[in-house]
Amino acid sequence: MRYVGGIDIGGTKCAVSIGEVQDKTVKTLEKIKFPTPSGPKASIQAMIRALRELTEKHPQCPLEAVGVSCGSPLDSRRGMILAPPNLPDWIDVDIVTPFEKEFGVPAALQNDANACALAEWMWGAGKGSRNMIFLTFGTGMGAGLILDGRLYTGTNDMAGEAGHVRLASDGPVGYHKAGSFEGFCSGGGIARMGAAMIKEHLNRGGSTSILSPGTEPDQVTTADIGLAAQSGDPLALSIMERAGEKLGMGLAMLVDILNPQVIVIGSIFLRQEAILRPAMERILSREALSYNLNVCRVVPAGLGEELGDYAAFSVAMNKLREV
Repeated sequence: MRYVGGIDIGGTKCAVSIGEVQDKTVKTLEKIKFPTPSGPKASIQAMIRALRELTEKHPQCPLEAVGVSCGSPLDSRRGMILAPPNLPDWIDVDIVTPFEKEFGVPAALQNDANACALAEWMWGAGKGSRNMIFLTFGTGMGAGLILDGRLYTGTNDMAGEAGHVRLASDGPVGYHKAGSFEGFCSGGGIARMGAAMIKEHLNRGGSTSILSPGTEPDQVTTADIGLAAQSGDPLALSIMERAGEKLGMGLAMLVDILNPQVIVIGSIFLRQEAILRPAMERILSREALSYNLNVCRVVPAGLGEELGDYAAFSVAMNKLREV
């Protein structure tokens, strides 16, 4: 049985937890969440205090490592958070050294997509594979890559930015690019695509249950579209079908380039798999090489809604594995 600390840094909230790892399984013993303080110094002090509180509360669970999950860009080798857009004051911040000094154990940093990939590979739907891709498919579209049995981060920690790839000459904007993978397959992207399709539908005299009374098309969320699609609304189903088709196109590219055994998809796919999968599989079977597709499974995240809790633990365990 091993115990690790997990630090999840977000633009609006932070989570600090202790995890127990045993026989290739993991569980959260306890977690403390709080709004992200203003500035990195106050945030790091708050996270250290929270982790110290947990270790004192669980003295029978000595930490062996601390894992930190945060948005990119970052330098995982130096443990530096460089300048994430959701943390505007965090520029060239050493996040690893304070935890190593305070707790006397190794610490490591990874971006959130890589951390989720490690968690799914160690304990979730990718367990037992040597080549796995994890796709976030949430607020954005990012990828974490497990290649030949280890995390691949690229030359400067920017591997896996699949959301930036352009899938069409025009379309909803995602990752600063119209028609990108993220534009079609992310929470914000589907909402923007949905708003455009709703306006066009209304201009033709149609109606839809997506819009609640007093709601304008630009106020519609992906959750609104998903709920309407699950209720059988034809326009909502059409919006989700288009997202599924673009998901299939993006997956075909990844399947042919990286030849993975399994692609694990989180967040929106986890909740809307039944609606997205038919269109996804139709395009994927048309676009990908059959030799590659025949050895690849596409599955929802096995750790479900708890994936974010386990991601930072996986960074800690990966550090111990390297040591």
